[in-house]
Amino acid sequence: QVQLVQSGGGLVQPGGSLRLSCAASGVSLDDYNVGWVRRAPGKQREGVSCMGKRDGNTYYADFVKGRFTISRDNAENTVYLQMNSLEPEDTAVYHCAADLLRPCLHDSNWYFGAESRYLEEWGQGTLVTVSS
Repeated sequence: QVQLVQSGGGLVQPGGSLRLSCAASGVSLDDYNVGWVRRAPGKQREGVSCMGKRDGNTYYADFVKGRFTISRDNAENTVYLQMNSLEPEDTAVYHCAADLLRPCLHDSNWYFGAESRYLEEWGQGTLVTVSS
């Protein structure tokens, strides 16, 4: 059984940093394309970032470029999202997601658009609150 277990959310002041973790069990994450998706209160889900399984290419939504970094540690079977220079607008529930086949590409609807709901595996979500 595949499980993605997230940790690392919480309350942080504007300008601060957090690192989210997404640990997998039941699968090897290096077989998967992975991504992070968020949903802010009262807003639609939006893709944040993704990383390809073969090439390791990474892509980011414009609103997090230069501030967030996605990475993976295959030995730990974990994907991370390092979030720096956090802004109140980043307040949301963040989910990691993984998919065997749907590729991570620039502006991919699978990770950055409405089609993200079809991604195979999802973490439970973790709340990030950016507030002073």
